[in-house]
Amino acid sequence: MEISKKPQDNIQISQKLQDNIDYMKANLPIGTSFDLMTRDLYLGETKAYFMGVNGFCKTEILQQIFSDLQNPMYVANGHVDDIVRYVSGKIGYAQTSLTDSWDNIFRSVLSGPSVLFIDGFAQAILIDVRTYPTRGIAEPDLERVTRGSRDGFVETLLFNANLIRRRIRSTRLIFSTHSVGTESKTDVCAVYMEDMVNKGLLDKLSKTLDSLQVSALTMGAKSLEELLLHKHWWNPLPSIQMTERPDVACSYLLEGHILVLVDNSPLALILPCTIFQFTQSPEDYYKSPSVGTYFRLVRFLCIPVSLLLMPLFLLAAAYFPDFARQWGLLASDDLGPVRLFFYVLTVEFLLDLFKYSSALSSGKFSGSLSMIGGLIIGDIAVSLNWVSVEVLFYGAVTLLASLSVSGTDFSDGLRLYRILLIIATGLWGLPGFLTGLALVLLSIATTPTFGGFSYFWPLFPFNAKALGRLLFRSPTPKAQPSSVWDRGKAKP
Repeated sequence: MEISKKPQDNIQISQKLQDNIDYMKANLPIGTSFDLMTRDLYLGETKAYFMGVNGFCKTEILQQIFSDLQNPMYVANGHVDDIVRYVSGKIGYAQTSLTDSWDNIFRSVLSGPSVLFIDGFAQAILIDVRTYPTRGIAEPDLERVTRGSRDGFVETLLFNANLIRRRIRSTRLIFSTHSVGTESKTDVCAVYMEDMVNKGLLDKLSKTLDSLQVSALTMGAKSLEELLLHKHWWNPLPSIQMTERPDVACSYLLEGHILVLVDNSPLALILPCTIFQFTQSPEDYYKSPSVGTYFRLVRFLCIPVSLLLMPLFLLAAAYFPDFARQWGLLASDDLGPVRLFFYVLTVEFLLDLFKYSSALSSGKFSGSLSMIGGLIIGDIAVSLNWVSVEVLFYGAVTLLASLSVSGTDFSDGLRLYRILLIIATGLWGLPGFLTGLALVLLSIATTPTFGGFSYFWPLFPFNAKALGRLLFRSPTPKAQPSSVWDRGKAKP
């Protein structure tokens, strides 16, 4: 058997055990990489060779399997004569299979399962005794609720699938796996309800996943998101919703959406996506319908407040001071347009600095850091004339409105739009504000979605019932539609 230096597709293994061992050593760093473990075995008089990745294998189960395989009573006449019957009758472990492809062997071993070669057979035994280091399924920090489930997706794909299957025990729930990345060979799973899914969207997703040309999904689900949908720099709003909550993911599944799970990532991608999905929160459904509706409408109101409050304040105070004084927007009269523009930019920078510093710092310091930023630094900044009290107040209201938006990616996109409006307003006044607002609306309108569905559904195309479900929190009997909403066909 000719030994290749690089594994190739569709190459079958040899009947000679030594040829298979040489091929393994030529294509894997056996003896060089400490985590690759091998062992020579004898099944009676028949030679065998085992290989696995240390840390991916359950040692206790492997020890029991080896003990059983090396039992002389398990081998008739001291030889293995039929590998299929031997696997079926002698290996008492559920997840066992046979393969004759080197590509399948390499992909499986590096994913966790172990492989066992037996001399005289052109097939290898894959024994899936894998285990992965993982953390607890704790509630996601960015999607907390006062009531409800406290579990969340983790970095292990199988655990995430179990969390979904635990909630939806349907025979029509399907997990379809794909391999992405020429080097990483990351497992990617499309999850959908067979009788509810948009077939066109599912076909497009499957073809896209199978045709992706990338070496590795270095940042997990985020890398896959950017590979699935190519966006322009002038579209900062998210085009694919992500969640770490299994209950949220399952609610979208039962509405006909597709989930995309990526191994090593706790995020689930939700397809298709509309702008209204980023205004939803699971907290709405853990409260009464009237209370949930109220907070949902408050969240809708926070979107224009987060986007327009600071630019409108700058426009009124800098270019229409009489109007600002009449409405009590200013407490002092010595703030000119240039100084106000400088103050607003300074507050935007400081608030972003405090927000990210608090988010990235240890939990032991984030609370005290927020207090220092809000009390000490803010007071000193006003005393040094770096900001004014009015600008600091409106900036704080803007920050609170941004934090009220449930989707952090959506909130960050609004922040970029707000900075654009502030710069345009500060430089050119009312014409600059109107021009910037037109550019923002154009950017939102041209935000692409996977499958080519409308980003503003159900507002456009208009669907009154679906829009009512989004604006108002319905009681549980009416929360889910009797049939899946028709959004049209996916674009190729």
